[in-house]
Amino acid sequence: MIEEKSIQEFESGDEIQGFFILKKIEMKLSTNNKNFLDLTLADKTGEINGKVWDAQEGKDQEFPTGSLIKVRGHVNEWKGKLQLKVNLMRVAIKDDGKNIEDYVQAAPIKAEEMFDEIYQYVQKIEDKYVKGIVDKIIMDSKEKLMYYPAAKSLHHAIRSGLMYHILRMLRTGEKLSQVYTNVNRDLLFAGILLHDIEKIEELNADELGIAEYSKEGQLLGHISMGMNKISEVGKTLGADEEIIMLLKHMVLSHHYEPEFGSPKKPMIPEGELLHYIDMIDARMYDMEDHLKNINPGEFTDPIWSLDNRRLYKTLF
Repeated sequence: MIEEKSIQEFESGDEIQGFFILKKIEMKLSTNNKNFLDLTLADKTGEINGKVWDAQEGKDQEFPTGSLIKVRGHVNEWKGKLQLKVNLMRVAIKDDGKNIEDYVQAAPIKAEEMFDEIYQYVQKIEDKYVKGIVDKIIMDSKEKLMYYPAAKSLHHAIRSGLMYHILRMLRTGEKLSQVYTNVNRDLLFAGILLHDIEKIEELNADELGIAEYSKEGQLLGHISMGMNKISEVGKTLGADEEIIMLLKHMVLSHHYEPEFGSPKKPMIPEGELLHYIDMIDARMYDMEDHLKNINPGEFTDPIWSLDNRRLYKTLF
């Protein structure tokens, strides 16, 4: 019997059918010189790689990226990961009665609620120039923030993921500023709010949160774009050069290592905290995301973003 299951429920050997969002489709050539389609399918619970073997030339053009499709196939295991061999697929039609929003991976908090809380942190900034720069950039970014992911495929690569990432970092930063009381909270909050803000230009995302890198994103990256934005807004507002420089340093140094895009390591305490708060939230998100799909007492598959560690889900 063919079952309708969410991706989280798939097991090797299952025959399944259901509706999924097509995040990626690409025609490729197999080792025996036959065309096949390489797919990334997603629903609210996760993603899975799919294959359509012996695909006709041009078949990929029939299925727009970001569309909802109905799929029938067989779940198998390939190199330790589940994979879906697709036997039948078609684009969903109105008569199916399906709403694509019901299949979108999204932040667990409503976008409007997250923005309201984030903006409360903007209001906590006391220095008028720091606050002015942050307020201008955040408000100008509001429309895209409501649905933008924080990445194409890594942590927080979900609808409204960028805001979810920023919000959890702000909450963490506020708690740490109560421990490290000499930290300048204005700089810390501003750094958290601005460190990834140019992801909205580095990526081109649709309202489902499905993203690809923009030309500017590939050539420049969100760090350099973020520094340019701070300079532009700061000068327009007549902000002190020291403030502009420190905010740029926060953004410039938050990846910590040159190979990850930061030519300078943090040289102020607020920058050091920003980097580690960023790392904490990214890693905790990845841990949460992988552990949710297994039962207590089981191990995850190796996770590339966590140095190929296999995580264990505790029994209590």
